[in-house]
Amino acid sequence: MAKTNYFQPQIILGIETSCDETAAAVVQKDGERVKILSNIVASSAEIHAKYGGIIPEQAAREQLKSIIPVINEALIQSNLCPPSPKKHLLSSTIYRPAIDAIAVTYGPGLIGSLLVGVETAKTLALVWKKPLIPVNHLLGHFYANWITDTHLPGVKAHLEGVPKFPLIGLLVSGGHTDLVLMKDHGKYEYLGGTRDDAAGEAFDKTARLMGLPYPGGPQISRLAEKGDPSAFKLPRPMMTTDDFDFSFSGLKTAVGNIVKAIDIQNPNSMADLAASVEEAIADVLVKKTITAALKFNIKQIIVAGGVAANKKLRQKLGEEVKTQLSRGDLFFPPPSLCTDNAAYIATSALYHYKPIESLSVQANPGLTLFRK
Repeated sequence: MAKTNYFQPQIILGIETSCDETAAAVVQKDGERVKILSNIVASSAEIHAKYGGIIPEQAAREQLKSIIPVINEALIQSNLCPPSPKKHLLSSTIYRPAIDAIAVTYGPGLIGSLLVGVETAKTLALVWKKPLIPVNHLLGHFYANWITDTHLPGVKAHLEGVPKFPLIGLLVSGGHTDLVLMKDHGKYEYLGGTRDDAAGEAFDKTARLMGLPYPGGPQISRLAEKGDPSAFKLPRPMMTTDDFDFSFSGLKTAVGNIVKAIDIQNPNSMADLAASVEEAIADVLVKKTITAALKFNIKQIIVAGGVAANKKLRQKLGEEVKTQLSRGDLFFPPPSLCTDNAAYIATSALYHYKPIESLSVQANPGLTLFRK
C-alpha cells in the first residue's frame, strides 16, 4: 500500500515572472484564512510603455537583474530573513528561511521571463531542501480571492470569508478571458474562453487606436468616468450565443472605424468613446458570467485578473448578481491583487501541493486553463 503524504505547507514563498513583473511574496495559511506576510513587485512597465507594448527580451533582462533582490526583500519583509542588505539569500548554503515550500509560476507567459523564475525557484528548492510547487498562472489569479488578511500598506483584502464551492470563475486579463466551473480545489471544468482578443487586450488595442498610452485599460477607465456610455453604438460580439466563448476583435474593428470618423482631439468625443468601449466589454462579460451561473445553478461567482479591477465591471456584475441570483455572492480581489503578483501564486500553492521532483518542473509558455 502506498504511503499517504500528510505534509501540508502552511508558509510559502511565491515567485512570479510570467510577463514584465518580477514578484515574490510570502503567505501563511491559518485555517480558512490566508495572510500576506510580504508582497514585493518590481515592474519594467515604464520601459515597455515607450514602445507601446512589452518587449519580451527586455522584460527577461530586467528580471535577471531583479529576481534575487526581490526575493530577498520579500523574505526580509516577512521577518524570515536577516535584514542585512550586504547578505543576499544565496550567499550561504547553510541559511534556510522558515518556509515550508516554494511556489513558482511555470506558465503560461513569456518563455524568457518564465525561465528566470522557474530556474531560480529550482535552485532555491535544492539549496534550501524545500518542496517546489509549480503553479498555473491563470489558476493562480483566482486565488487572490482566498487572501483574507494582510497588514501591508495599501493592500486591503476582504474579511467576509472565502468563496465556497461550487462556483463560477471569470478570469479577465490582458491575454485571457475564461469561464470556469470550479467544483473544489483541483476540480475544475472549463466552460469557454476567448476566440481571439481577450478583454484586456481589447482595452489595450482600442486605447492604442484612440492614441492613448500603454497600458490602455486604465487609460480607458479614467476617460470613461467623464463620458456617456450610450454615445456610440458598439457591437457586443457573441453576447447572446448559446456557449461561453468570447470574441472582442469585432469591437476593436468598430472602434477603429469610429476613430477615423470623429475628432479624437475633442476630449468629449474621446470620453464618450472610452465609456462606450468599457460598457460594451462589461456587458459581454457580465451576460456570459450570469448565464453560466444560472445554467449550472451556482450561487457564488469569483472574478480575477487585471480587468477585475475595472470599476464598471464590478458595478454591473454586482447589480446582476443581486437581481439574477437569489442569495448569490460575488468575490473580487482588492485592485492591488488583481494585477500580476506572487501573493496569489503562493496562495494557490497552499491548496495544490503534490510531492514532485523539483528538477522536473519546466517552464511552459503555452499552458492553458483546462481547455476542452
